Amino acid sequence: MSIDAVVWDIDDTIFDYTAADRAGMRNHLAAEGLLGGGSVEQALARWREVTDAQWARFSAGETDWQGQRRERVRVFLGEPLSDTEADAWFDRYITHYESAWSLFPDVLPVLDRLVASHRHAVLSNSSLLVQDRKLRVLGVHDRFEAILCAAELGVSKPAAAAFHAACEALELPPHRVAYVGDHPEIDGRGAAEAGLLAVWIDRDGTHTAAGGPPTGPHRIASLAELPAILGVDTRFGASSTFR
Repeated sequence: MSIDAVVWDIDDTIFDYTAADRAGMRNHLAAEGLLGGGSVEQALARWREVTDAQWARFSAGETDWQGQRRERVRVFLGEPLSDTEADAWFDRYITHYESAWSLFPDVLPVLDRLVASHRHAVLSNSSLLVQDRKLRVLGVHDRFEAILCAAELGVSKPAAAAFHAACEALELPPHRVAYVGDHPEIDGRGAAEAGLLAVWIDRDGTHTAAGGPPTGPHRIASLAELPAILGVDTRFGASSTFR
């Protein structure tokens, strides 16, 4: 069956979120004078642990977008900050984080390769306010005809309804849409169970080493492998007629 569109995750799929978060938090902690009491690596690991926990609460509907940001700060610092204090601390972190934004180097080549053969959209478990601006700053906003985010949809991946909302935005049935994301369960298995062609990008092999790939999604280590999965013939720049 022909795949007519690709729906993309953003963070750690096309945008190097992990590197930006680590660099941003490292610089933020230095600016806040918080690096003197322990290991930088321990602090960064703790920030990621807290972030993951609060993201899980947000995805489960236990808190709202701003609430998860405030709780990340409170839990990380171990202080009962007011909303205003937590917001101010997080905003200062954001300044450092945004200065480290970058695309993965394989993103633009694959988007260029697929521009004539496939339509493109975004489905993220974040907020449109954040991701719309991020895509503009990174210079790829115009590559996508639809941008959908969990905060506005009211449903998060891996729920099938989130993937189906993206398909509906493209006016395509799930079996004619591919989804590309970095998380083996949320993106990979979620998209597969929703009926999309699931492509899981496992750039560093972390999840594979931890327990192997989930059943369902195609695993790739680089976006350069994506055209072959979609049936795009790379010879002479032509698209294959057999998919």
